[in-house]
Amino acid sequence: MVSGFITASGIIIAVGQLGPLIGISIKGDTAPVLLSGLFDQLTEMHLLTFIIGAAAIGFLLFARYRLAALLSRAGCSENIASIIVRAAPILVMIVVIPLSALRDFESLGVPLVGHVPSGLPPFSAPNISWHLLEVLALPALLIALIGFVESVSVGKTLGAKKRQKVDANQELLGLGAANAAAALSGGFPVTGGFSRSVVNFDAGADTQMASILTALGITLAALFLAPALYFLPKAVLAATIIGAVISLIDWDVIAKARRFALGDFVAVTLTLLVTLIAGVELGVLTGVAVSIGLHLHQTSHPHFAVVGQVPGSEHFRNVMRHDVITHDHILSIRIDESLYFANAAYLETVVYDQIAAHQNLKHVIIMCPAVNTIDLSALEALGEINLRLIDWGIQLHLSEVKGPVMDALGRSHFLQELSGDVFLSQHVAVAALTATKSADLAPT
Repeated sequence: MVSGFITASGIIIAVGQLGPLIGISIKGDTAPVLLSGLFDQLTEMHLLTFIIGAAAIGFLLFARYRLAALLSRAGCSENIASIIVRAAPILVMIVVIPLSALRDFESLGVPLVGHVPSGLPPFSAPNISWHLLEVLALPALLIALIGFVESVSVGKTLGAKKRQKVDANQELLGLGAANAAAALSGGFPVTGGFSRSVVNFDAGADTQMASILTALGITLAALFLAPALYFLPKAVLAATIIGAVISLIDWDVIAKARRFALGDFVAVTLTLLVTLIAGVELGVLTGVAVSIGLHLHQTSHPHFAVVGQVPGSEHFRNVMRHDVITHDHILSIRIDESLYFANAAYLETVVYDQIAAHQNLKHVIIMCPAVNTIDLSALEALGEINLRLIDWGIQLHLSEVKGPVMDALGRSHFLQELSGDVFLSQHVAVAALTATKSADLAPT
């Protein structure tokens, strides 16, 4: 879901910057709206703006993929070459801003950033009222959800590139503190933005100090550099953002998900398409809904296997995958999921279907190495299975039950009513039950 959301967001951001890149204004939050606006105004493209934007994005892509190698061949050290490559957006601005001022790009029709208010906003308490809370409660919840998902998504993506772990809980605390501070200074809701984060990452940001230095840089720019930014063409800003977000777009994730699992393919594809077509808000909600739905579907239909003993060992494996030893009077079923209300009925169906397919049964063993928890609904299902098997003259046994699950069973009457036994291992269970049959068949 996160991969689909990031890829779609990267596409929307890149498409949204194509307008400023060619000198037109397009608005919208979805790919169809942005593309429609782009094609409708394509004839109004400003040639000089397009040349400036294309040159900027060309240089930025060249710097990312080729400049380091050229500088190394020219004798630059790896560190110096890396610094120059990461400073490529600044180098573009250093060249373009004076050129824009000298050549008067504004009079030539090139859209510029224009007047940027200088100074810092004053601190003030927000004006809170019950009416305002009622009106903003739902939008604020969606903004918080989307901001959190966006921050964690871009954090995980960029963290993975450097093999760093992102703590979602700490991220949530940080976002809460930042938004509380923003409320006292009239700021926008705070989140980890895709485009800004990727630009920061490409510049070499590696620790929290990068954020502090960024904040200081923005402060200094707001105080002293606002007049110079007046002459910066919007096409250069668009080129910088497009060059950064290209790395977020990962079409391979769809193919990888399709090869790996149908559920993952559905999650990533739906999230990507809905985000592109309907916007970030619905894309996030769709991704969350699909993820929850897939989880419930998978856990409500857990994988199970009829198992047998691998010859010459104490291991038990799936009879459909391995050449194993089985016994006519014993049915061993391994459940590969915790048991709870969503799969309780499915557990009963699995057991009854397997019993119907095996004749002359005297014992059914439910193997529980993957059962980490059990709730009351699943416990009632086990009790129902136990009672029905008693009516059929079959004993129910459990094996390899984990401690927390055994504690839960001990707090109920299930163990007292269980027709069979609870065994430490599957091997011990099968050995005991085959020995019992041999004793029953022995002559007196």
